[in-house]
Amino acid sequence: MEIKLHEIKIRDVVNGYVDNQEDGVVGYGGHLDIRPPYQREFIYDEKERNAVIDTINKNFPLNVMYWVKNGDSYELLDGQQRTLSVCQYVNGDFSLNYRGFNNLTQAEKDAILDYKLMIYICEGTDKEKLDWFKIINIAGEKLTDQEMRNAMYTGPWLYDAKRHFSKTNCAAYNMANKYMSGDTLRQAYLERALYWISNAQGIDIEDYMAKHQNDQDADKLWQYFVSVINWVEQLYLDTNKNAIYKNKMDNVQWGLLYNKYHNNQYNSNNLRSEAEQLFSDPYVSDKKGIFEYVLTNHHPEDYRMLNIRVFDEKTKQIIYNKQGGICPDCKAQGIDKHYEINEMEADHVSAWSKGGATNIKNCQMLCQHHNKLKGNR
Repeated sequence: MEIKLHEIKIRDVVNGYVDNQEDGVVGYGGHLDIRPPYQREFIYDEKERNAVIDTINKNFPLNVMYWVKNGDSYELLDGQQRTLSVCQYVNGDFSLNYRGFNNLTQAEKDAILDYKLMIYICEGTDKEKLDWFKIINIAGEKLTDQEMRNAMYTGPWLYDAKRHFSKTNCAAYNMANKYMSGDTLRQAYLERALYWISNAQGIDIEDYMAKHQNDQDADKLWQYFVSVINWVEQLYLDTNKNAIYKNKMDNVQWGLLYNKYHNNQYNSNNLRSEAEQLFSDPYVSDKKGIFEYVLTNHHPEDYRMLNIRVFDEKTKQIIYNKQGGICPDCKAQGIDKHYEINEMEADHVSAWSKGGATNIKNCQMLCQHHNKLKGNR
């Protein structure tokens, strides 16, 4: 692999600058791909963007940037935010200290345009370039895991997937922002959708992306995602299309629930009613677990999804002392065996699922054998 340092003037980089939301961003006379598919969209805030221009005005050095040479064209590997800040300023997209580029004197304009950017240009095999990419990503603002995956599996499939999942106000965001959180520009929505569909197929995200890398579109992923969100809305939205407990829904792994339960039949009115009761139950500690619990058959082991508030150690000790270490179920069977406290478990006399409270009046200590036998009775 060959890596060389070049000094390239800003006037050359901004030559032919075009920012097209659908087709990407180019510069350097149309030969530089400023936003390859694995790169995040522009995310510098005003302060950071202005700092780039201020650095250039003072003729201070900017950090080096990295390009990859592909035949007669180049791909910007690292330095997108700085490059776009420069291009947007010269293009008149924003001003600094109330002065846009067009308001500068010719001497001031030339000083900016003649500023030399320090750029390493790399030539080599795809594997060599990807290895280099991973190394330079150690410094600066780290890429997310999904951004790194995008770098490894670029292709027509990824271009189309990003159209659905990776732009401001993209289709996925507009459809699912009630149920999901995260930054579309940092690939949070794309990563979540990929995690769900790869789980359904029993593979990991990397396997899925490698399998579909050269597909001409991402329709299968998009159709799957739409199916998941439609299923969620059928179950959890009321007749006025309001999401129940919206602030509890945004981190639920809906695709995993869809993969597991979507073939079952449910009465959505009953499901929502039960969910609302559980949300108001003070003994349910994990409110997000409610969304899956109401889809289950409510076996005792399903209670773990709710993280039901358990009896505290003080209550256990009081009841243990009161019972003298004797399990009442053993005693009823004529077994007068004494247990140590660590051999017994706190149990609701009246089951929590049937309205029993988690307090000292509804607590008993059972041996482990009888507590397992009792279940939800």
